[in-house]
Amino acid sequence: MMSEQKKPLHPTVMAVTARIAARSRDTRAAYLARIDASAGRFPQRGALSCANLAHGFAAMPANDKLILREQRRPNVGIVTAYNDMLSAHQPYEQYPARLREAARKLGATAQVAGGVPAMCDGVTQGNAGMELSLFSREIIAMSTAIALSHNMFDAALMLGVCDKIVPGLVIGALQFGHLPTIFVPAGPMASGLSNDEKAKIRQLYATGKVGRDALLEAESQAYHGAGTCTFYGTANSNQLLMEIMGLHLPGAAFVHPHTPLRDALTDAALARVLAIGADTPEYTPVGHVVDERAVVNGIVGLLATGGSTNHTLHLVAMARAAGVIIDWDDFDALSAIVPLMARVYPNGKADVNHFHAAGGMGFLIGELLDAGLLHDDVKTVAGPGLSRYRAEPWLSPEGVAWRAGSAYSGDRDVLRGHAEPFAPDGGLRLMHGNLGRGVIKVSAVKPEHRRVAATARVFTSQEAVQAAFDAGELRRDVVVVLRGQGPRANGMPELHRLTPLLGVLQDEGFAVALVTDGRMSGASGKVPAVIHVSPEAAGGGPLARVCDGDLIVLDANTGMLHAEVSPQVWAERENAPVDTSGDDTGRLLFGHMRASVGAAETGASVFFGTE
Repeated sequence: MMSEQKKPLHPTVMAVTARIAARSRDTRAAYLARIDASAGRFPQRGALSCANLAHGFAAMPANDKLILREQRRPNVGIVTAYNDMLSAHQPYEQYPARLREAARKLGATAQVAGGVPAMCDGVTQGNAGMELSLFSREIIAMSTAIALSHNMFDAALMLGVCDKIVPGLVIGALQFGHLPTIFVPAGPMASGLSNDEKAKIRQLYATGKVGRDALLEAESQAYHGAGTCTFYGTANSNQLLMEIMGLHLPGAAFVHPHTPLRDALTDAALARVLAIGADTPEYTPVGHVVDERAVVNGIVGLLATGGSTNHTLHLVAMARAAGVIIDWDDFDALSAIVPLMARVYPNGKADVNHFHAAGGMGFLIGELLDAGLLHDDVKTVAGPGLSRYRAEPWLSPEGVAWRAGSAYSGDRDVLRGHAEPFAPDGGLRLMHGNLGRGVIKVSAVKPEHRRVAATARVFTSQEAVQAAFDAGELRRDVVVVLRGQGPRANGMPELHRLTPLLGVLQDEGFAVALVTDGRMSGASGKVPAVIHVSPEAAGGGPLARVCDGDLIVLDANTGMLHAEVSPQVWAERENAPVDTSGDDTGRLLFGHMRASVGAAETGASVFFGTE
């Protein structure tokens, strides 16, 4: 399954990796010292009192209890994000029973160590609950740590798929970086209503041309069953990351739920995490899998596929949990040399099922390795070397096995090789100027829309933008500046209710753009949007000085984000106040997080400093 890298590592990949390693020398060394000190000391079931241990296995079946009493066979901790409101997580309901049985067949045991919350951004979008979404990542990380803190486990399996859930599980698992840990996906739902048709109905509804019944019917046809939503947003970007960073079994990301192959891969994850345990020759602790090379591989994979801009926050925070310090300059440098090799909605018409059928992760990873754009010399849960992930799983008569993945794309409209990409770069840009630093995803933005120079209209809520749109006040060339949406202000909600509105204006021929300290995530579409602008307005950032009528220049080709205001006038302006209250729908409980959260570029986290 392994092969030698065909081209030398690209000089930019080498340079970015080297500067990350240098920047992270002290923090990475401290992290490794901490987890390596834990290896061999944990679990300490032998040091637990009889009462402690009895509590730990009291509810287990008799045979499992005997195995744990003897302490000669591994016990696997399962951390699950199951709930049956999230279509992506509903399949996890049956996983613990399956994994316990798989462990028994191998003479081991498995226990659900704990559950973590899993909220659906698709449900909370445009509502107050969305202001809890980003911080749910921190709660998930802490919940994961609580689950593993019982010190009953020799290895761990993480069950999670969606937006904040996987990053939170990664951050939490890395606190127990001495444990072998595998992430176990559930797979995407079958394809439903086409993405083009869904977007069309949303825009028709935004302009009053169809009613709510038609909109609900379209949405129900798009989101119709168990599994991950099929567009290429943050959830599916998570799955790509887990695979290309070596935390999934090869080819596991996009196999449908409730299929024999999916079930076999779930069993295989249990078997594999036992095979890389501390008492085996293949011991592979998760803290050694996630290093600077794996993180760079993750960035490259996101860029090559037009992945979610949320990972300019999440991947930064995940890396920091392992002592690896990355920033937006690293994303920008790699974006300049990584070609765009996939067209998956919102960057194209296809969904992730089409991507998978066209060759999927095996083809993508193989092409990027052959182009010298990925580090092959990494540790993975499947064994040493990322070349193992060129393979794809299949059901042999003996069970799941791996064979060589496709050497060519099955659909060049969806997936291409590195020598014939859709675009020569990754489509993510670092934007900077007197309005701060932000990011823009241009892989779905046509070249003629990538530079906008228009007067600003300033808002402090999505509802106010909607009202101005309904009143016809935005039917002109305009840069919508939506401030007070950063993590310190209101928890940094996603702003997708604006996408249809701005799309309508652009379709009518107006030059339109969005500039915000909030998020748009993986569904950022055809309208240019500079997001995550940092410092945020609530932290005294320059967006707080913008006034209606200011000329804003947004040029994604050069990375310029500038308010054409004289320096003297700019310096004399006072920052507009930002409302950071918000105490309904549970938001009061998250006030301490808003007060202590770090900047977007450092991961918008409460864990890793506020610089």
